[in-house]
Amino acid sequence: MTSIDDVPGTRDRLIAAMSDLLQRRGLHGIGLSDVLAQAHAPKGVLYHHFPGGKVELAVAAIQAAVAYMKARLDRLQATHDDPVQALRAWLDHAQKQLEQSDFERGSPLATVALESTAADHVLRQALAQAFGDIRELLTGLLSQAGVMPVRAAQLATLMVGAYEGALIQSRVAGSAQPVRDIADVLLEWVRCEMKPKTDQQEPESTHP
Repeated sequence: MTSIDDVPGTRDRLIAAMSDLLQRRGLHGIGLSDVLAQAHAPKGVLYHHFPGGKVELAVAAIQAAVAYMKARLDRLQATHDDPVQALRAWLDHAQKQLEQSDFERGSPLATVALESTAADHVLRQALAQAFGDIRELLTGLLSQAGVMPVRAAQLATLMVGAYEGALIQSRVAGSAQPVRDIADVLLEWVRCEMKPKTDQQEPESTHP
């Protein structure tokens, strides 16, 4: 007899299915039967891996989404000498995902955050942590690029808020133009905030 743990990758499939459904329909727009069907998982498997049910799985999906974004940006940083170009490729990937889904797949963070209530303590805590992790990731990249630390943190907050808002606008409009526009403005701003790699130092005075 095959046990639940013998099904290869069941937990990962559940997380992937929940992440996709969160982006398309939000947390309240899906049921556990939808998740199980998309994950091709047998009945009863969800509570084996996620005793907390739908909310615990949603938290895992949010954490997985952030881990994926971080890993992707890390890879892009390793292959781009210019941090602005790495950011451009990172943002372009989100835009392409939105277009390829016919403007159905938005941000799993914004989608869930907008429908959460004050009673959703666990969910909001996970979302707050997720947004904080992304801001921290961007702050580190901007600081390495020469942006002053305090300013890097402020700019990271602006980038997260502006791009999440642009994704929402693009999704409802069925057009990628809002995300293109905001990406252009944000990256131009980043470029302006960056210090030159080699700052010329003032020569020491030669006056006697």
